[in-house]
Amino acid sequence: MKQIKTVGIILLTTVLLVGCGTKQPKMHDGSYTAQMLEYSNGWREYVTITVENGEIVTTEYNAENASGFIKSWDNDYMKRMKLAKGTYPNEYTRLYAAQLTGQTKAPKIDVITGASHSGENFQRLSYAVVEQAIKGDSAIVLLNPSSLN
Repeated sequence: MKQIKTVGIILLTTVLLVGCGTKQPKMHDGSYTAQMLEYSNGWREYVTITVENGEIVTTEYNAENASGFIKSWDNDYMKRMKLAKGTYPNEYTRLYAAQLTGQTKAPKIDVITGASHSGENFQRLSYAVVEQAIKGDSAIVLLNPSSLN
């Protein structure tokens, strides 16, 4: 009787492990970028990730203007936004990027009050860049903001 119980536990454990083994597609090692196709209020957001051993080891999230100047470097913009929204690009870009770093897939992002539009864009860009990493395609993905509703 004890042997039957042991065999039953082993079979049950095996079935559970196999049943839970839905394999998630693995990201390929490399660097991948997704960016908005158009500028919004003078800025175009982008996410760049580096993947090693199927895991995101670095994430950069920011926006640039037409001349290539980075939004989180704009001190005047930072001061105005901090007063108006309670946050600013150098703060929220790091917080959003930290939620993606260390992941093996694009997680649901916790959106920060005052930077919810950027949070939504970051979420969309994250999904797109992770899809590129799964494909192993290092071409820059361009997302059309009008198709993101």
